Amino acid sequence: MKQQSIGLVSLVVRDYDEALAFFVGVLGFALVEDTPVPEQGKRWVVVSPPGSTGSGVLLARASTPDQEARIGNQTGGRVFLFLHTDDFCRDYESLRAKGVVFVRGPSEHPYGMVAVFKDLYGNQWDLVQPTHRRNAGLSADQPPPGAQ
Repeated sequence: MKQQSIGLVSLVVRDYDEALAFFVGVLGFALVEDTPVPEQGKRWVVVSPPGSTGSGVLLARASTPDQEARIGNQTGGRVFLFLHTDDFCRDYESLRAKGVVFVRGPSEHPYGMVAVFKDLYGNQWDLVQPTHRRNAGLSADQPPPGAQ
């Protein structure tokens, strides 16, 4: 049987250290790797949510004007990433207390409890406590399955 998974998602950032301050210091992600890549003048910086056993986020510093233009708007204003939690209220209140900006407050849907927040660059994320695993990837931007 074929088995695949998403390992990393690249997030274009302005600066490695400011991105780490947000993702590790504010969101509570773990620093998985921070390795210099001197021949490219870059670093390989990977973070992941606490307790994650799967995918992570590669913090990729913009290195061209075109990449710099994408910082904070990698998906044209749509929700970009989905942070799953086992305790929505705990994480929602913790993030608010740390100054994270929520652009849409908590709402309950058939697929789970969700709120939309912005990262330090303006990318939109869903904070989601899924109710059903198969619907866990839905965004607050999307209607529940079958809705018109």
